[in-house]
Amino acid sequence: MDDVFVGRIMSSPVTTVAADANAKAVAKRMLDENISSVVVVDADGALLGILTSTDFVEIAAKGGDTAGLDVSEFMTTDLVTVTANDPVEAAASVMLDHSVHHLPVVDETEGVVGMLTTTDMTAYVSGIEQSSAPVLG
Repeated sequence: MDDVFVGRIMSSPVTTVAADANAKAVAKRMLDENISSVVVVDADGALLGILTSTDFVEIAAKGGDTAGLDVSEFMTTDLVTVTANDPVEAAASVMLDHSVHHLPVVDETEGVVGMLTTTDMTAYVSGIEQSSAPVLG
């Protein structure tokens, strides 16, 4: 896995929202797009935070009414990121070390260019397992 880079398996493009986006509308968008996270950006596209399906569990635990809430009230701002040129193995270690399931993939000039999730990692590893399986015939 050390010769495969994040850019090869990351999800892209990334769904982005503004910090003042309504949490209920964002939750609906996540369901409609079948995604488990959105990246929160400012007007210039700079990364401010991430909102994940896990964050919505917290919202539900605190009463569940998202009608008047902005995503900024629940987004994670203490972010860990990777670049498209980082080895997948190093990204997996970052996920484990920080107990996260989503890593925004950033570029110095382009900002957020992708998202690496545990689902992306599983799909990649599953592909390795399938391609390395012996063929009987």
